[in-house]
Amino acid sequence: MITVQSNINAPIDKVWECWTSPEHITKWNNASDDWHTPYAENDLRTGGKFKSTMAAKDGSMSFDFEGEYTLVSQNKDIQYLMADGRKVEVSFKETSNGVEIIESFDPETLNPEEMQRGGWQAILDNFKKYTESL
Repeated sequence: MITVQSNINAPIDKVWECWTSPEHITKWNNASDDWHTPYAENDLRTGGKFKSTMAAKDGSMSFDFEGEYTLVSQNKDIQYLMADGRKVEVSFKETSNGVEIIESFDPETLNPEEMQRGGWQAILDNFKKYTESL
């Protein structure tokens, strides 16, 4: 698995809300400024499904990032299977400095692992910036 992490200087309830609510997901879920997430839906429960449309702002490319939750423990853990069967685990841990998010995922085989780590870390960094600005 590949792991990325960040510490968010915000209360756990705010971090959880920003991570899981479609109205927030569409504002932070991109790795670079030339991409965005124009659509997100989220049925946040074990067995529930989610989908986010990630798209280049110039319209040249888009894809749906989707999957099904295998575990949801509010303010603590989220686990899911992506549509292609890869596993993702996200943990939320309250610390004296806010909330530590650790996200681990099975890599895909098309792109180098370092590229995948960089992309997922960039999205997590964008989440941190967004959440701390609210």
